[in-house]
Amino acid sequence: MYKYTVSQEFFSRISPPVLSVGSDRDLRLDSTLQELPMYTFTVEISCIGAEVGKYFDKYPLLPGAIMVEQGQFFGMISRRRLLEFLLRPYGQDLFTTESLEALYSYARTAILLLPETTPILTAMQHNLRRSPEFLAEPIVIQTAENTYKLLDTHELNIAAWQIRGIETQVRYERSQAQMIQNDKMASLGRLVDGVAHEILDPLNFIWGNLTHISNYSQDLLKLIAAYEDNFPQGSETINALKEEIEFDYLEQDLSKAINSTRTGAERLKKLVTSLQNFCHIDTVYPKPVDLHACIDSIVILIKSHLKEEITIIKNYGQLPPVSCFMGQLYQVLMNIFTQAVDNLLDEAVRQQLQPETNQNPKKATIEITTEVISQTNNLPSGKGSRWVSICIADNGPGMSEELQKQMLDNLTVEKRADKETSFAVSYRIITARHGGQLNFSSQPGKGTKFQILLPLV
Repeated sequence: MYKYTVSQEFFSRISPPVLSVGSDRDLRLDSTLQELPMYTFTVEISCIGAEVGKYFDKYPLLPGAIMVEQGQFFGMISRRRLLEFLLRPYGQDLFTTESLEALYSYARTAILLLPETTPILTAMQHNLRRSPEFLAEPIVIQTAENTYKLLDTHELNIAAWQIRGIETQVRYERSQAQMIQNDKMASLGRLVDGVAHEILDPLNFIWGNLTHISNYSQDLLKLIAAYEDNFPQGSETINALKEEIEFDYLEQDLSKAINSTRTGAERLKKLVTSLQNFCHIDTVYPKPVDLHACIDSIVILIKSHLKEEITIIKNYGQLPPVSCFMGQLYQVLMNIFTQAVDNLLDEAVRQQLQPETNQNPKKATIEITTEVISQTNNLPSGKGSRWVSICIADNGPGMSEELQKQMLDNLTVEKRADKETSFAVSYRIITARHGGQLNFSSQPGKGTKFQILLPLV
């Protein structure tokens, strides 16, 4: 223990240390520094080191002192730095009478200054970027204008590890919930596939017999026409029966009814096939997929929502089969199409409720463009790589900058741990599972455009 004497005249230039404890010690993933215990201890730079050392003896947990010059922030000197001076040979004789300003010039301390609204995990990252000799130095926290406090790095480390534990627990619970959800979706997919198969079997019977029914009906009509040619007068019974069944109308409408039945069976077959593809259970490895068939299947599934208010425009290019996980790709396309349809329908309702603000309402459209493009993608060699591009653009109201920023923020680990949105799921499927890119752009009043880029191997 070093010894020194302090005169009473210096006491007025030192504010007694105060420990402030955060109001909420139940930390969360988004907790900030203001929820941690911090110390308020300010001294004038004209004070001598011995006087500050006395306070360090009295308050052993005090990490350092905030130096001010006429009330303005000047710097920070830690307990460890001050003790290093006093423990040197002849340190008590040389440095106890030195002012803090002089000691600070010797200390060469790198100060880490952060606002109190900084997230704890972000502050931990800033602290780890410091030089190893400054890792144990307390952090200066600005709580208001010209108001500063000290945070012990030990408190920061404990809080950061606590939050990491919470994040690990949240990820574990989410992974368990995701596994349960995946199992449910797999069971649902098998169930839907079985139901679709049961529908397709009798539908195939209908579809296969329609051709024969059409041929048989034409043959019967030919036979009746031959009878009329050979027996133009007929009999009273036959003529009465023809009038009763309205033979002339039946002859004209029979082919139309058969064609209408064939069209309905074809639509039902496409719908059931699309439903089977959408509930497809992916294998371990990706398989070549016809992207145009995937898009057409999604359009068929959402056609009931389109009604006559939304027009689909397809600009299909020449695409080769692309290796991907078909079930997951269907999920991405469904998420994008659903959002586009919802935005357009909401805009249509708004135009109906406020007709005076829209004198020339535009026809709601969704334009789908597919092509093969070359993109350097910041490759070291500078050579371009080939990608399959799927652009889905609508002419809806578009997104505000705030909403676009919120969508991008949802891609961060913290937001995904809190709540994973459909866009975040789609982004993860395209980037992590397929090695592609998912981009979007939007302008208020000009619509929104999503672009899926899949590598063409």
